Amino acid sequence: MIEQLRQRLQALQRTAGIADGARTLPLGIGTIDAALGGGLARGALHEIAAPSEAHLAAATGFVLGLSASSCDGRSCRLLWIAEDMALGESGAPYGPGLDTFSLAPERLLTVAAARPHELLWAMEEALRCRAVHAVIGEVRHGAIDMVALRRLSLAAAASGALALLLRGAPSSEASTAATRWIVGAAPSTAASPRFAAHLVRNRRGPLGSWILEWSDSDERFLLATHAQPVAAPALDRPHSKVA
Repeated sequence: MIEQLRQRLQALQRTAGIADGARTLPLGIGTIDAALGGGLARGALHEIAAPSEAHLAAATGFVLGLSASSCDGRSCRLLWIAEDMALGESGAPYGPGLDTFSLAPERLLTVAAARPHELLWAMEEALRCRAVHAVIGEVRHGAIDMVALRRLSLAAAASGALALLLRGAPSSEASTAATRWIVGAAPSTAASPRFAAHLVRNRRGPLGSWILEWSDSDERFLLATHAQPVAAPALDRPHSKVA
């Protein structure tokens, strides 16, 4: 069954243009778009993880920025699916916060799932709806079944929507994701939030690290000016514990 899914995924990638960069979402930043082969692949699964719980808000902001970039004016439709535990710990998406990323709250539908497998099922079903531009799934802990990830990739490829998996911690498990990012907070100015974005897996080529900031006027990410170079996070070290 896994081999059949692999063959079907490869076929869909060829027809959807994922392999040759025919369908991309340019971020407007030359170095990032070049690394991604023209931009973030549409019709594909992308994983964004916070380096730790303290940076989850920054990772969430990065996901919202990507979602906003995928939208086409007032016709934008987004679906946010989260585990009950995630909603209990962090709450639902905040309206004024969505406005920061030029996302009208009425364009966002939120769904709560009791268990991770229910969340993944809901993501897959939503991705098969061509009226949805992006589907965001928020999971906190634990491994995700490889077959479920393949099914998400297949569903995204079939519809052309962005599938964004927001994780509370980085994962080293195998994945069909086109990219994997680790995104944390960076020192910001009073006007614009900044993000330390690390591209740690890229099926199209090189990796990289950037300090980005969200521009309200441009409604997109920009390279932060006067930012210090950012080092990639160490993933082989155990998380520190608070006494």
